[in-house]
Amino acid sequence: MRALSFKRHRFPAEVIRHAVWLYFRFTLSFRDVEELLAQRGIEVSYETIRCWTIKFGPRIARNLKRQRPKPSPRWHLDEMVCSVGGRRTYLWRAVDDEGEVLDLVMQRRRDTNAALKLLKRLLRNQPIGPESITTDGLGSYAAALKELELTDLHRPGRLRENNRAENSHLPIRRRERKMQGFKSQASAQRFLTTHAAVYNTFYTQLHLIRRQTLRQFRGEAMRIWDAAAAV
Repeated sequence: MRALSFKRHRFPAEVIRHAVWLYFRFTLSFRDVEELLAQRGIEVSYETIRCWTIKFGPRIARNLKRQRPKPSPRWHLDEMVCSVGGRRTYLWRAVDDEGEVLDLVMQRRRDTNAALKLLKRLLRNQPIGPESITTDGLGSYAAALKELELTDLHRPGRLRENNRAENSHLPIRRRERKMQGFKSQASAQRFLTTHAAVYNTFYTQLHLIRRQTLRQFRGEAMRIWDAAAAV
């Protein structure tokens, strides 16, 4: 992993890392993070926090991705409508059957070319190939998979079959409402890519594990974060 450099910053690295962690880990605005830091006696403006998230967020996300184990080869693909600069834009996302976000891409259209772009990114960037690809009933997926000669892996589902992808949209919806919509396609892509890396690191299915196991998972997640954001 590449170490981060906090040179020429007025605030200590610990403060910057904590502010970035708060913003991407929880559904908070920049002003919320400013208030939380102020409660601890740290006076920093929300605009400075915004600059920190833009500069350090993607770098930490790349380090987090390098530490992730291989995901499941059972992929679930789905698209959702987002408001970007007041315009309808489609967020194409892929998760595995355990809920880990594999990749995402913001696009203006909901057609075969858009589905192809997501699938090509997945095949290029994932460390393991798919065993199955579950989608909703959108015909663009079938056409794209046919072009990539992956029709035998396609599992076109309805509602329940693709619940894993549908439910994974909920954290994005909460952030979209908190941010009152995304301002531009580029900034949305940058934020959501970083958010996905942090989400994958700290995501646990709380109802399936014991409290002792949860403490171990949280401790391991923080260790991974500290290593990714190390100086």
